This record gives sequence, structure tokens and C-alpha cells, in this order.
Amino acid sequence: MPTLQIIIASTRPGRVGLPVARWFVGEAEQHGAFDLDVVDLAELGLPFLDEPKHPRLQEYEHAHTKRWSARVAAADAFVYVMPEYNFGINAPLKNAIDFLHREWAYKPLGLVTYGGVSAGTRAGQMVRQIAIGVRLTPVFESVHIPFVAQFLDDARVIQPNDVMRQAAPAMLDELVKVEAALRPLRQTA
Repeated sequence: MPTLQIIIASTRPGRVGLPVARWFVGEAEQHGAFDLDVVDLAELGLPFLDEPKHPRLQEYEHAHTKRWSARVAAADAFVYVMPEYNFGINAPLKNAIDFLHREWAYKPLGLVTYGGVSAGTRAGQMVRQIAIGVRLTPVFESVHIPFVAQFLDDARVIQPNDVMRQAAPAMLDELVKVEAALRPLRQTA
């Protein structure tokens, strides 16, 4: 079974990204098409990009980069669970992407974005541009959660609406198809 890496992008104390990610992980487990690897960037603790050579060379000097490289290389598809900060992508996610290059190539990317009125869609558009630069293939289907706080109950558990319940499996179905289509490219890259 292919491996889907779900990356929790927010690192802020009290972040909504954890409950959103827990909900989505449950959806992915129920879907059943992938082995899951959940990466919490707050736990990963990457420093600000500190490798002297361009990531394309894969000549990493630091153990944290080598561990991150191996983990991303082992994945077949990705979902970024990401907030929108000031109309854009948050810095820890951008940093995590920039640490590597070839490890991302020819793998599909799904997005679970959240925020206020825009539901994180502006950050989603920004990350799509960045993703293409490392040869990730963003899929069209996404999960966008507007006014995310309204979906949190008193225990900080996401209570999804019907749109979210439909969007998650639709995105996972598309990730399955695109991962299979891109697999030959990864094998020859």
C-alpha cells in the first residue's frame, strides 16, 4: 500500500491544526487506501534552513536534514494540513519544503486548509506554486474549512459538516489515482 504523509504545518501553541489533523487522519484511516505517516512540524523541530548546499544536490550535512530527507523520500503522497497566516503560507511549512528538493518529486499533494472567511484558500494557492517548484503535483480536490473555530467543540474536537465529510474522501480518491499515475515517473527519476 502507498504511504500518505500528512504534515501538520502549524507550530503555534494552542493551534487549531492539531484537531483539524486528528479529524483528517480519521478520515484517511477510514478511507483505507494508504498507510499513514503523520508529521507534526512542531515535533519535527527543523531549524531555519541551515544546509550550505542546494537541496537538489542531496549532499546534506546535518542529521536533522538526513532524517527529514529519508522520511519524505519514503512517502508516496502528501497532505498538508495548513493554516493561512496573513494571506499566505506559514513559515514552518515553507521551511520544511525548502530543506529538500528531489524527495518531493512526482508525488501528489492534497490540501486541508483552514482559517477565517477564506478558509485558508489563499495560502493553498500560494503553496501550490511552491509545490510545483519541487515537482509535487497538487490535486484539484481539497478540504477548505472556513471559520474553523465554529467546528471545534468544547473538547477541541472537530465536528465536520457535510461539505467536509464529502471533500475528504473525494481528495483521498484523487490522491490514489494520481499517486498510481505518477509512480512510473518516480521509479525512473
